[in-house]
Amino acid sequence: MARSLFLVLPAALVLAVPAVAVAAPVQYQAEDATISNGLVESNHSGFTGSGFVNYDNEVGSSVEFTVSSPSAGPATLTFRFANGTTANRPMDITVNGSPAADELSFPGTGAWTTWQTRTTTVNLTAGTNKIKATATTSNGGPNVDRLDVEPPSGTPDTEAPSTPGNLRSTAQTASSITLAWDASTDNVGVSGYVLSNGQTATGTTHTVTGLTPDTSYTFTVQARDAAGNLSGASNSVTVKTTPGTPGGTRPHDINGLLRVCGVQLCNQYGKPIQLRGMSTHGIQWYHQCAKAAWWDALVNDWNADFIRVAMYIQEDGYETDPRKFTDMMHGYIEEATRRGIYVLVDWHQLTPGDPNYNLARAKTFFTEIAQRHKDKTNIIYDIANEPNNVSWAKVKSYAEQMIPVIRNIDPDSLIVSGTHGWSTFGHSDGEDPSVVLNNRVNATNFMYSFHFYAASHKDAYLSVLDRVSSQVPVFVTEYGTQTSSGGGGNDFTMSQKYLDLMAQKKISWANWNYSDDELSGAVFKTGTCAGNTFAGTGVLKPAGVWVRERIRTPDNFPTS
Repeated sequence: MARSLFLVLPAALVLAVPAVAVAAPVQYQAEDATISNGLVESNHSGFTGSGFVNYDNEVGSSVEFTVSSPSAGPATLTFRFANGTTANRPMDITVNGSPAADELSFPGTGAWTTWQTRTTTVNLTAGTNKIKATATTSNGGPNVDRLDVEPPSGTPDTEAPSTPGNLRSTAQTASSITLAWDASTDNVGVSGYVLSNGQTATGTTHTVTGLTPDTSYTFTVQARDAAGNLSGASNSVTVKTTPGTPGGTRPHDINGLLRVCGVQLCNQYGKPIQLRGMSTHGIQWYHQCAKAAWWDALVNDWNADFIRVAMYIQEDGYETDPRKFTDMMHGYIEEATRRGIYVLVDWHQLTPGDPNYNLARAKTFFTEIAQRHKDKTNIIYDIANEPNNVSWAKVKSYAEQMIPVIRNIDPDSLIVSGTHGWSTFGHSDGEDPSVVLNNRVNATNFMYSFHFYAASHKDAYLSVLDRVSSQVPVFVTEYGTQTSSGGGGNDFTMSQKYLDLMAQKKISWANWNYSDDELSGAVFKTGTCAGNTFAGTGVLKPAGVWVRERIRTPDNFPTS
């Protein structure tokens, strides 16, 4: 806020001398920084982004932030941290490789859920700076949530960079376009570039992924400086992706935009397909599992076609911090897209069971998700996980209010919704599936979800799945080989009966769950997510070994 200093002068003359405006601090989340010997975790509440960095307990573990400054001079750094021990965990702070604060103290905060701040002043250069916080003791550093930077004061930079030149395409595939352009210049320094589709780049090249085969896309690019000034838009370039390649290697590259045809799920060629994937556990509890090696195993070892991202609404989920959980979902979507698989966005309402309780929240969440990812063709929207203790009429009403919210932004992507009775077409409530079959949701490119746990849901449930899937499009968005609690003994014989039916009728499915929780339904042995090995069978529980064997067999994706 600009302040004025008033001086009383003779003849009642008042002179106002404006003070220099001070820029608001800019926040940099630790989980987005460069981490050396540490992990992004979310198991202690109170952090502000999608997680925090837990330093390894060793000298030299570090977090390096990339910070933009509109001008050179002194800047205030404020680290938000937690230290649940009683021992100080000091760190050396460097700026662009030079010492700025030695042994900066980070004392105990009383608990890992109690967050405090530590401030220091350093000198920044105009443009991009590297700020590194390195642990100096064998205890490592504290848990770091974020860094706030109050940039140097001075005359604000209002000069925009020059316009990028010669925007061009350098490569195309069926699902991606690579762009390049000539660098812009700026009086302080260019900090990055913004494409017309909203994606950003730090250099002068960028690959846009998740596109539809044989489709034209138009782009421009603008330069941005550290003060946030944007240049004019470059020349526009229109580029067409290549036709889909039969026999391609990645599920989304082959199948493209999914469509409902009759009662089946079809690919871009209009051919019925079956997708097989894994569901995460609740990302409010097990986001720490989602490491690069975890993704590598899912895509390259398990050969999964998609991931279902379970975002609980209650139970310490979305309602506690909508911004945090929406950003987490963005991250999962981008990573799945980069790896060429589909992503099912699971609005995991459970308690209360009436999805209308969260209708306003759902509209807010899916509006942002659709706005950001509407140009991707690997998105599946699941608007209700397991409606329960509620009538089908209320679930149908909810679905018919939610679907237009998405369709007004993303008119093409697949939408799925649960049914009453914990997504059993009412069977778990003692109702006949005709309650749904005779009063269907008024929507296109829409599927009904069905859930089962083989040790609890025997032949009667199997018969329901067989019956309903012959009359409406069905997607099994969650199943387990054990009891409906997610634990207990596995019934692999009953599970195989379900899988045989789903293979015969090309019903897509997701298994619960791709985490290391203590129950038998989690595929990884407890403690696996603390390490970095997820491939192979050595880290798997019996259910994991069984499911992996059945998910990694070759897909049948017809293209002609």
